[in-house]
Amino acid sequence: MGLCLDTLKVKKGNPKTKGYSYQKPPQPDENKPHHRQITVFSQLLTKGNIMKAMVYHGANDIRLEDKPKPQIIDPTDAVVKIVKTTICGTDLGIWKGKNPEVADGRILGHEGVGIVEEVGSAVKNIKVGDKVIISCVSKCCTCDYCKKQLYSHCRNGGWIMGYMIDGTQAEFVRTPYADNSLIPLPDGVNDEIALLLSDILPTAHEIGVQSGDVKPGDTVFIAGAGPVGMSALLTAQLYSPATIIVCDMDENRLKLAKELGATHVVNPASGSVAEQVFAIVGDDGVDCAIEAVGIPATWDMCQDVAKAGGHIAVVGVHGKSVNFQLEKLWIKNLSITTGLVNSNTTEMLLKAVSTSSVDYTKMLTHHFKLSELVKAYDVFKHASENQAMKVVLINE
Repeated sequence: MGLCLDTLKVKKGNPKTKGYSYQKPPQPDENKPHHRQITVFSQLLTKGNIMKAMVYHGANDIRLEDKPKPQIIDPTDAVVKIVKTTICGTDLGIWKGKNPEVADGRILGHEGVGIVEEVGSAVKNIKVGDKVIISCVSKCCTCDYCKKQLYSHCRNGGWIMGYMIDGTQAEFVRTPYADNSLIPLPDGVNDEIALLLSDILPTAHEIGVQSGDVKPGDTVFIAGAGPVGMSALLTAQLYSPATIIVCDMDENRLKLAKELGATHVVNPASGSVAEQVFAIVGDDGVDCAIEAVGIPATWDMCQDVAKAGGHIAVVGVHGKSVNFQLEKLWIKNLSITTGLVNSNTTEMLLKAVSTSSVDYTKMLTHHFKLSELVKAYDVFKHASENQAMKVVLINE
């Protein structure tokens, strides 16, 4: 004889929509002794399966709530205990309602460093106890897009964490395709620097620097000194350009850009950005212009300063149409690229930042406990007035 004590129901289906639903356990009769014992056991079981998480409930409505701890669904899954996570501009966009396709009840976040707590039966390269970087991109490595290294468009994964499946702003997270989507963290690498390798450094490197074909001796213009622009600044230096010009309206961010390696900074408040850039590099313009904000004004800057035969690499997430001045650009032999990070350079960047003399921790301006997620969101939402770049959330 026994009573059903199911507290966690697993939804089966497509990996892109897998999640969990909480079902309240049966209510025992407290007048029966054996039921009282079951009540105690049920409470312990339920407590062990509950965690804190930042949960989306529609535009401008996110809450720190109790959620069921994730479980292995597929044999290629792992469950990771979060050590540190962060907030991305994309998370702010979801919070503000820019992605209505995100389901009510979704746990946000797609960046993190953690310790593997459980692995599925098919996981071979990742083991329990490993400290890992959680990639923002889940990749099956078997579909047609993955075979082209277009992991961001993986038919079974891609960018789904914190978007189509529950994410990293929680005490635990389920990671699909663990062998391909978790990167073991070597001893001696700073957790917080590793956190930047979940998304922001690979994004700026692959979509900005690599797509912009930055080479030794090049001149580079970066529109925007936010986290993405700063990451482009940091990873561009791996290719030894002669000049890196960073543009922003925030003088505190421009000061930090100089500390992180910018050779020049310009502020639109001081006059025409194009004229300021030409005064530095000459009237031809720059070899590579990296758009790192996602608004029409910064796109205009880039198309104004790119030289003939140069590159415009669009990294910013654009929500509005821009003025594409094709009547001026068609003759310039430009390469214009867009993209979503594939995270195929994460391991290379891990080696590079581990031996770099640049202090990447200057990117990490604020620290909070995971229980302070609501406060952290407010600080990051008002980044300029709080002089915030990246916030670190610590699961204690």
